[in-house]
Amino acid sequence: MSAGTTSRISGRKAEEARQISFEPDFLPHAEGSCLVKAGNTHVLCTATIEERTPIFLKGKGEGWLTAEYGMLPRATGTRNDREAAKGKQSGRTQEIQRLIGRSLRSVLDLRGLGERQIIIDCDVIRADGGTRTAAITGGFIALYQACVKGAKKGILPSMPIKRHAAAVSCVLHNGIVRVDPDYLEDSSADADANFVVSEKGEFLEVQATAEKRPFTEEQMAEMKRLALGACKNITDMQQKIIQGFL
Repeated sequence: MSAGTTSRISGRKAEEARQISFEPDFLPHAEGSCLVKAGNTHVLCTATIEERTPIFLKGKGEGWLTAEYGMLPRATGTRNDREAAKGKQSGRTQEIQRLIGRSLRSVLDLRGLGERQIIIDCDVIRADGGTRTAAITGGFIALYQACVKGAKKGILPSMPIKRHAAAVSCVLHNGIVRVDPDYLEDSSADADANFVVSEKGEFLEVQATAEKRPFTEEQMAEMKRLALGACKNITDMQQKIIQGFL
């Protein structure tokens, strides 16, 4: 079923993403930082450049990017225990960290880092669905700022970013494809998909899962169409912000 103009609990149309905003350079001590707000989901993203590289890359002349993700105890309606207090990360946290890391590594020329590592930290302050896609979108801005600073100061041998990254989720909810779901839609969706997209409309990563029932090729195509449109809008906003770093 096409998105059309079907309204949602939030009052948005099926094809209408939540209002998104960015506050770059949010933390003065980090090489790069950005507070991203997508509706009621707020994520603080930072980028740190370290003069070391993972052991498996020693002597190979290239760097690495990794990501860490966490959620404050009262980011949600009920308190969640800190994972540090439990002594281990949940499978969900590990999955999200890997997604963020893969997505942002895909925008880098790792040889352009030299033997250095960039760590992207994503801390969810307020959660209302779409935290992982917001983390990728805001993490890219933090990453870009860190790389500009590193290249200008001669810490990095060159500007290593070769493409941009924006991300959004889509769901199949009550038989209708909807973009950028909030928690109520996401938690009751029949199927959901996460899209990470470059500024040229190329897919950097796609995850799609049938939560309650399978989805059709037409529904997947509709998810893709809405995701590309939403990511184009996000990329346009990112472009304006990163111009201020140059």
